Amino acid sequence: MVFEIRLSGSVEIRAAGRRSDLGSTKTRVTLAALAWDAGRTVSMDTLIRRVWDEHPPGKAREALHAHISRIRGSLRIAGDDAPRIVSRTNSYSLDVDPDRVDLRCYTSCVDRARSLRDSGDEEAAMQLLDRADGLWLGEPLAGIPGSWAEHLRAAIGETCLVAAMTRAEILLDGGKFADAVPVLLPLAEAHPVDEALVERLAVALYGSNRTAEATRLLQRTRQRVVRDIGLDAGRGLHRVHQGILAGTPAVALLPRARGDEKATARPTRRVPDNLPRDVPWAGRRGELRRLTAALCEGQGASDIVTVEAIHGMGGVGKSALAVHLAHRLRDRFPDGRVYLHLGGGATDRTPATPARALAELLRLLGMATKELPRELDGLVALWRSVARDRRMLVILDDATSSAQIRPLLPGASPTAVVVTSRRRLPGLPGVRPVSLDVLPPEDAASLFAQRLGGGRETDPSDVAEIVRICGHLPLAIEIAASRLLARSSWTTSDLLRQLGGGGLLRQLRDVDRTLTHVFAVSYDALDADQQRVFRRIGLHAGVEFGPEAIAALTGFSLETTERVLEELLDHHLVSEPVPHRFTMHDLLRGYARSLIDTGEMESTDDVRQAVQNLMDHYVHAADRADRLAYPFRSRTDLDAVGTATPRCPEIADAQSAEQWLIVESANLLNALNWFENHGTERQLAIAVHVLAGFLDMEGHLAAAEPLVRRAAAHWNAAGHGMARARALLDLCAVHTHGSHYDEAISAASEALDVARSLRDRDRELESECVHQLSISLWQTGQYTLARSLQKESLTYLLQTSDLLRTARCKNLLGITHSHLAENEEALEFFTSALADFTAIGYDRGRYSALNNMAEVYKRNRDPEAAELSYRQALAVADHMGNPRDKATLQMNLASVIDLLGRTDEALALYGMVLPVLRDVGDRRAEAIALTRIGRAYRSAGRTDEALRQHIAALEVVRAIHAAGEEADVLYDLALAERDAGHTDRAVAHLEESVAVSRRIGASAEEARAAEALAELRGEVTA
Repeated sequence: MVFEIRLSGSVEIRAAGRRSDLGSTKTRVTLAALAWDAGRTVSMDTLIRRVWDEHPPGKAREALHAHISRIRGSLRIAGDDAPRIVSRTNSYSLDVDPDRVDLRCYTSCVDRARSLRDSGDEEAAMQLLDRADGLWLGEPLAGIPGSWAEHLRAAIGETCLVAAMTRAEILLDGGKFADAVPVLLPLAEAHPVDEALVERLAVALYGSNRTAEATRLLQRTRQRVVRDIGLDAGRGLHRVHQGILAGTPAVALLPRARGDEKATARPTRRVPDNLPRDVPWAGRRGELRRLTAALCEGQGASDIVTVEAIHGMGGVGKSALAVHLAHRLRDRFPDGRVYLHLGGGATDRTPATPARALAELLRLLGMATKELPRELDGLVALWRSVARDRRMLVILDDATSSAQIRPLLPGASPTAVVVTSRRRLPGLPGVRPVSLDVLPPEDAASLFAQRLGGGRETDPSDVAEIVRICGHLPLAIEIAASRLLARSSWTTSDLLRQLGGGGLLRQLRDVDRTLTHVFAVSYDALDADQQRVFRRIGLHAGVEFGPEAIAALTGFSLETTERVLEELLDHHLVSEPVPHRFTMHDLLRGYARSLIDTGEMESTDDVRQAVQNLMDHYVHAADRADRLAYPFRSRTDLDAVGTATPRCPEIADAQSAEQWLIVESANLLNALNWFENHGTERQLAIAVHVLAGFLDMEGHLAAAEPLVRRAAAHWNAAGHGMARARALLDLCAVHTHGSHYDEAISAASEALDVARSLRDRDRELESECVHQLSISLWQTGQYTLARSLQKESLTYLLQTSDLLRTARCKNLLGITHSHLAENEEALEFFTSALADFTAIGYDRGRYSALNNMAEVYKRNRDPEAAELSYRQALAVADHMGNPRDKATLQMNLASVIDLLGRTDEALALYGMVLPVLRDVGDRRAEAIALTRIGRAYRSAGRTDEALRQHIAALEVVRAIHAAGEEADVLYDLALAERDAGHTDRAVAHLEESVAVSRRIGASAEEARAAEALAELRGEVTA
C-alpha cells in the first residue's frame, strides 16, 4: 500500500489514495514533530516545546498522550503497513522509513543530488532533483503557528535554495543558460544580497544574450550590498562584471571553469570476491527458490536496487543461507560478490558505523583509503556513483538496524543487496523480507547427517530425538554433530544420553562456538525493559502465553508489555504463531531461565513473587471467564488469592470467555498444579472452585475429581459452610459428567443439607443444590422425584428476578415431563425456557432447549421437525466451542437422519461423535451413541454389527447405573436379537426393559417395551 506522511502543504497522512483526518492543529503539529525525526527518539520535553512553545498547558504530558493516541488511530489507514509510535521512558519515536515523510525524503534527495553533482554524476543528481520537486506541495506545515514550525519552514527554505542552486549549476555546466534563468530569477528576488546566487544568475542572463539585464543586476546588487551590509561586494561579482564587459565567454565565468571545486577521484575497476566458503546444503528449498527468483528477476533493470532481507533468531542459519545463495548465483553477478560483516552479532567489537562500512566497501572495490571522502554524505555519493553500472551481489551480514543499512544501499544500480539481521528491519525502501524459522524435522535430520558426513553409523530414531532436543535449530544441530565427530568412540546413543542429561546449553558447545554465546549477543542488545521481559518469560511454564500473563510476571503495564513483546518479536526472541499469542524457542527459554537461576539479576523473593503474580493472574482471569461462560454457578469470592492482575480485554462475553478457557487450558492446568504443590490449602481450594466448571466441561475429569474432593475437605475443616456446599456442587457436576450418578446424588444431597443448615440461609445456593440434585436424579431415571423438586424450585425462582435460573429450571422440568410421556407439558416448558434464554442472550440455554424440543418432536414421530430443531441448535452451538455439547447435538441429529432413511449419513456422523465423547469422559453419552449406532446398523440390515454396539452400550450403562438409558438399550438389544433369530434372548431383554421402566416411572418406555414383548410372544405362540 502506498503510504506517506505529508508535511509539505497541509500536514496529513495518505494511504492508497485516502486521507486520514487528524483533527485539531495540535494533533497535526504533534505528528509533524514526530515525523520530522522519523526513526529517531524524541524526548517528551522536546515534543511539548514543539507543540506549545514556551506556554504548555497545565497537564501537557496528558494532553500529549491524547494527541499521540489520535495519531495512532489515524495511522491505521495504512492497514498492515501502518507505522508504530513507540513509547519509551519520557520519549516517543515514530518507527517509519524517513523516505515516507515527504519533507525528509525531499531533503534527502537534495542532499544526495548535491553530493552526486559534486562528484560529477550530474544526470543522477538531476533525477533526484526532479523527484524532490515532485514532493513539494507548498509551504511546510501550512496553517500551523509557533516558533518550531517557523524554524522548520526556514530550514526547508534553505534546502529549497540549495536544490535550486544545484539545478541551476547543472544547467549552467551543460551550457543551458536560458533554462537556468527561470530557476534562479525568483530566488534572486527573495535573496537580493546572496552574492553567489546573483553571480550565477548574471552568468545565466549573459549566456542567454541578456547582457543588459545581467549588468543591471550586478550593479543593483553591489549597491544594495553596500547599503544593507556596509561592505563592498565580493570579488566574485566584480570578476563576473569585468568578464561581461570584456566579452569573456559565459562558460569561462562559471566557478568550475576557474577550478574552484575539485572533482572526486574515481576508483580503478576491480572485481571483488571475498565470500566465505560454502558448505554442503540441506533444506531451505522454498527460501532459496524465492530468493533466487527475486535476485534474478531484477537483473535487467538498473533503476531500482534489489534488496532482500533475511531475518531470524540467532543460530537459525541466516548468514549460511546468504553465503550459499551468493555462491549459487556467482555467474549472474560478474562484477563481484562482496561480503561485509556489520558486527551485529559480535561482542568483541562495536557494530560498524555506516561510514566505516562504506569505506570498507569502497576499499574492496579498489579505492585507496587516502582517496576517500571523510564525510558520510561524500562516501554515500561515491559508493552510489561507483556502483551505478556494476552488477554485484553485496551481502551485509548481521545488521543492527535500518539506519545502519540505509546509507549502504546503492542508488539506481543493477547491484543486488542481501541483508541478514537478528531483528526485523522496517523502513528499508523496496525490501522484501524472508523470515527464517527452525528447520522441519526431516530437514533437521538431513542437516545432522550431512554435517556428520559418511562412514558414521547412526540410528534414525536417535537422530530424530537429537534434533528434537536441539529444537531443530541449525546451529544447535551443527554443534551437536561436531561433538559427535570429535568423539570417535561415541555413537548417536551416547550423544543423546549426554544431551538429555541436563544442562543442555552447556552441552551445546564445540571448540569455536557455544549456543549460550549466540544467545547472549541477542540478549546484550536489549534494553533493560526488554531484558526483564525476556528473563521472566523463562518463568512461564506453558508453551504459549498472552501479553497479560507476561505483564503479571514483570509488573509492567499491559501497554508496556505489549510494546516490549513486539520489540522482542522484532529481535526474533519470541514468535507469534497466532495473533496476540506468543511463544519462545525451548533453547531460548532455557537460556532465559539460566539467567534467573544464577541469582545475579533476580532475587529469590522477586522470582517467587513474580510466579505468584502469574498464578493469581490466571485465577482472576479464569474467574471472569467462568462467570461469563457459566453464569449459573454459585460463587466463592477470590479473597484468598492475590491482588487484581492485568485485565484480559478478549474476555468480553460468553463466547469469548469459552474461547479463552480453551486457548489457555494448558496454562490453567499448570496454574492448578502450581497451587497444588506450592500454594496454601485455601488458595488451592479457591483455584479449584474457579476452574471446576472449566475442568468439568473441557473433559479434564481425572484432574478435577481428587482436587475438588480436597477443596471440599478444606472448607469442612475450616468451618466455611457456604464454600463447602459450593465445593460439593462442583463435585456433583464432575461426578454427573463422569456418569458416576450415585456419587453425584450423594454430593448434591450433602450440599443441600449443608446449605439448609446455615445460620444465614442462602435461597439461591439452596436452589442451585436442588437443581444439581435433580439432574443426577434424572440421569438415574428418578423422573417423578426430579419433577417434584424442580416444581418446588420454580415456585421460588418465579418470585425472583433471576431469569437465567428460572429458564434453566423450566428446561429441566420439560425434560422430566418428556420422560414421563407428558409431551404437551414438556413442549410448553421448553418453549417458555427458549424464550427466556433468548431474551437474556444465553446461547448455551438456547441450544439446550432446542435440542430438548427436537427430542419431543422425535417422540411424537415428527422427524422433519426434529431435524430442523437440531440444526437450529447446532447453529447456536457452532461458535460456543464446547466439544461435549457439540458432539451430543451431532449425535441427536444423526438419530433423526437415520429415522429419515439416510443411514449412511447418520453412521458417518456417529463415527465423528463417538471419539469425542470418549475423550471428554462422558460415558452416558457414549452409551447413547453406541445404542443409536446399533439402531442404524439394524435399519441397514447389518444385524451382527448392531448386536455388538448394543451389548457394548449395555455394559456402559450398567457400569454407571444409568437406569433410564438401560431401559432403552435393553429394548433396542431385544429388537436386534429378534432380527438375528434369537427369540428367547429378545424376550428376556424386553422383560428386563419393562421392569426397569416400571421401577423408574418411565411409563412411555414401559408401554413401548410391553407392546413389543406382547407382539413377540404372540409370534412365538403362533
